[in-house]
Amino acid sequence: MNEFVFAQPVRLYFGAGRLDTLSDILKELGVSKAVMVCDPFLRAKAEELRKKCPVIMDIFSDVEPNPQLRGAEAAALMARELQAEAIIGMGGGSTMDTAKFAAATALSELPIDVCYEQARFAEKRLLVIAIPSTAGTGSEVTQVSVMSRGEEKKTINNPVFMPVAAVVDPCLMLTVPPKTTMMTGLDALSHALEGFWSVNHQPICDLYAEEAIRLVLRNLERSFRDGQDLEARSNMAYAALLAGLAFGQPKTAGCHACSYPLSQDYHLPHGEACAFTLDSFVQINTSPRMEEMLQRAGLPGGSVELVSRIRALKALAGLRTKLGNLGQVDVEKLAEDCAVHPLMRNNPVKMSPEALKSMFEALS
Repeated sequence: MNEFVFAQPVRLYFGAGRLDTLSDILKELGVSKAVMVCDPFLRAKAEELRKKCPVIMDIFSDVEPNPQLRGAEAAALMARELQAEAIIGMGGGSTMDTAKFAAATALSELPIDVCYEQARFAEKRLLVIAIPSTAGTGSEVTQVSVMSRGEEKKTINNPVFMPVAAVVDPCLMLTVPPKTTMMTGLDALSHALEGFWSVNHQPICDLYAEEAIRLVLRNLERSFRDGQDLEARSNMAYAALLAGLAFGQPKTAGCHACSYPLSQDYHLPHGEACAFTLDSFVQINTSPRMEEMLQRAGLPGGSVELVSRIRALKALAGLRTKLGNLGQVDVEKLAEDCAVHPLMRNNPVKMSPEALKSMFEALS
């Protein structure tokens, strides 16, 4: 066994109905003033929570699907003016990333653009309480914030972004539409697999990855077909949480490296962009170690069976799987952009622009 360091400081509150205890949780955390950042369609839920929880002083819901720096700046200003001690991020990855960035910059004397450009943050920051509304990003347990400034999109990995607590309530996920359920679920599967095969993998994260993979493959289709299936939703919420723990320290690899150009240039939502190459990378990165893990996770056919399962799930939800679905694609530029993304360095098989071009051409 290799030497490793494992740290996970996030206090986890998990279970159906957990959100109803938010007031008690904030009291336990010592928070007396907070603002809430939420997805626009969760505004009504946020207002409902605010009535029950007077600690929440105001709500910021102007969050964009690919979160923009201006949104984080506005949320930080709200928190600073109200002298908040914490920012509660309730929603998908975009919302939690906005809350994280706002909390990290609200007390900073540096302009937010400098923080973004140089990944420099003040030591003093607000607390972050993350409340995921989808089973996918794992952002509630990671020190990552993905933020855009105009067309530029950056993934910043910094301890200042780590939430102090996460409230994971599967009931909040019951109304997630089927296609979004599938995209976020495949994002969670990507996190687990990439954390497992990352060159930085380690034993504790491997265990989280294995269980996350098992749970996703048993519950994602159920959640897609019946969004009100609380057992399946609970299992997916747990799987996404475990997948976040699985990749938080090893970091993601090839699928996520490719997802950024696919999202930026061809406008694929993040989960769909990760899923676009997921089955390809399963084939590329297969190894005896991975085959053994897949057997334990309930796939007797190993990587061959996993590829088949992933393709079936993508087809079920009508996700895009071919280059022709993306319009006019400059394959050489796409391959080059993927090859130079920093996350590609974590892939166990070194991928040159030529190798990536071949991978993409096989999807034409």
